[in-house]
Amino acid sequence: MIYLDNAATSPVRPEALQAAWPWLTSEFGNPSSTHEPGLRAKAALEDARAQVANFFNAKSSEIVFTSGGTESINQAIIGLALANPRGKHLVSSRTEHQAVLASIDFLEREHGFETTWLQLDSAGNILNFQDALRNDTTLVSLMTVNNEIGTVHPIGELATAAHEVGALFHTDAVQAVGWQELDVHALNVDALSISGHKFGAPKGCGVLFVKSRVQLEPLIHGGGQEHELRSGTQNVAWAVAIATALELLPTSDAEIGEVSRIRDQFISQVLATIPQAALTGDATMRNANIASFVIAGINGETLLLELERKGILVSSGSACAAGNDEPSHVLLAIGIDPDLAQTAVRFSFTHATTEHDLQLAADALQECVAKFV
Repeated sequence: MIYLDNAATSPVRPEALQAAWPWLTSEFGNPSSTHEPGLRAKAALEDARAQVANFFNAKSSEIVFTSGGTESINQAIIGLALANPRGKHLVSSRTEHQAVLASIDFLEREHGFETTWLQLDSAGNILNFQDALRNDTTLVSLMTVNNEIGTVHPIGELATAAHEVGALFHTDAVQAVGWQELDVHALNVDALSISGHKFGAPKGCGVLFVKSRVQLEPLIHGGGQEHELRSGTQNVAWAVAIATALELLPTSDAEIGEVSRIRDQFISQVLATIPQAALTGDATMRNANIASFVIAGINGETLLLELERKGILVSSGSACAAGNDEPSHVLLAIGIDPDLAQTAVRFSFTHATTEHDLQLAADALQECVAKFV
């Protein structure tokens, strides 16, 4: 089996589980308790927070542990918009993850916000950002890397432009961890969301970075944990796991460059051997770990099943939309015909994916397409 659906979820790193294990078993103390087991749990939680903060070049006080990317995104968008009401204008893109789109929909329905949706080119790049900003813009939310087509946005430039009109800026960086530079000072963002299971931590853990002195309205109320931003007893084990997984990520540009090289080789082979295939997303401003295609005349779900029979596990796009008969909202937003959008197939890699893996995947894809043409 060759697993090439890492944008949906990645294998858990054994080291992350090993680091978490004591806090699931013998070290079961509540980090809010004042006895010795509780104090040990609190120390482990704060050590993990410091590790995560170091990864983002942030302060420990700017790190909030959550249950995953969706919670982090909801907390950032709704919390920032409600706590900073300089206006009720939002800016975002139709290619964002459903967690972003649903959070914005909630603000529109329940709190009277208005949204300007950015124009995009056929590769998913933003066209009219400056024109979308207004004096009453409260918040801009744009992903660092698109989870379906891999297009990378210039977040630092966009955040700086947003700040010039007084708006706050949030980025969904769920797909960027381990692939893009996520120094929050260089990005100049006010909030950033990630999800642990995209880079080797277990499902059910995430992080929200919130810049110091930026107001945030909590979504979860209670005992005031996580700097009074996310109440509830903290999951010490998963905080330790996500911190460990972040520390294990490759830091060398050469390692990421090698994945980019074999990805480009894979893309070239697919396009050369399957005339019906077209690459989706930007050919150059693309995350190293994503190669996505539409293949005219081939049913996407049928193709996925046939590839699985050959031991190649991939997806048609976002795992959060799996089972939905509707074409990808991302592909529709960049102008792809609905029927063609139904043929989408996404290959997504880890740093451990090999050239041989992708050669086998390209050969299998060619064979599967030939079977149905």
